[in-house]
Amino acid sequence: MPHFVIDCSENILSLRSPEDLIQQVYDTADSINLFDAGDVKVRINPFKFYTVGNSKNDFIHIFANIMEGRTTEQKRNLSNKIITQLKQMFPDVPVISMNIRDFEKSTYCNKSMV
Repeated sequence: MPHFVIDCSENILSLRSPEDLIQQVYDTADSINLFDAGDVKVRINPFKFYTVGNSKNDFIHIFANIMEGRTTEQKRNLSNKIITQLKQMFPDVPVISMNIRDFEKSTYCNKSMV
């Protein structure tokens, strides 16, 4: 269920492989034990055209979409752990950030539910 969508400058993928970045986010999210085994989904959107504060500085931003029901502290811990790992992985990238949004159980639907 949880989806982690990584938006980043295209250059990020020349610093580390897309697979390494995906795996780091996956492993960190999985290690928190908030989600069922095998449920974490991670994908990357690299951007060729962007501006960060009117510059071409590299950036990474993760949009995490998770099912409602986790506490603010659990979500804070999740984002802190992922950003800590990415900061170690990309020490020279000036902008690394993340936000978490909740899905509503009452409005969520997937293929297996219909």
